Amino acid sequence: MSFMRSLSLAIELATDRRDEASRQLAQVQRTQASAHDQMQQLERYALDSEGRWMGSAQVSMDPEVLRHHYQFMDRLRHAIGLQSDVLLNLQGQVEQARRQLLEAETRLAGLNKVLQRKQQEQLRALERRDQRQTDEFATQQYLRAQRELAHGEPI
Repeated sequence: MSFMRSLSLAIELATDRRDEASRQLAQVQRTQASAHDQMQQLERYALDSEGRWMGSAQVSMDPEVLRHHYQFMDRLRHAIGLQSDVLLNLQGQVEQARRQLLEAETRLAGLNKVLQRKQQEQLRALERRDQRQTDEFATQQYLRAQRELAHGEPI
């Protein structure tokens, strides 16, 4: 029975690890979705800014205003590039979390399979023992009946 207790403990720990890996994956996916939303906001803002600029550029612009606009757009493009790097990093984290979850699920499935096999072995051993007892009882009944017939006693 010590093996079964150890196996049950291992399954409990593997279940906890699987659940934690699942929580980690969900957290990283939420972070990734948030970062993706931020990227979309930056891109929309850049497009809107360019659109507004193009509309106002048709009117003569002061060179200083033009310089500030280009500096602003460079900073905005830089921010978009940084956010792109963040998204790439988060994609790697999501893949890593998926692998960890898959490994945890595989480990748990393996332990459950071992438990199931052990339980089946115990059931077969119990059935064999019961059959042996039934056979022994039947044999004793048969031998008693044979002795009674041999000695002329009623059954």
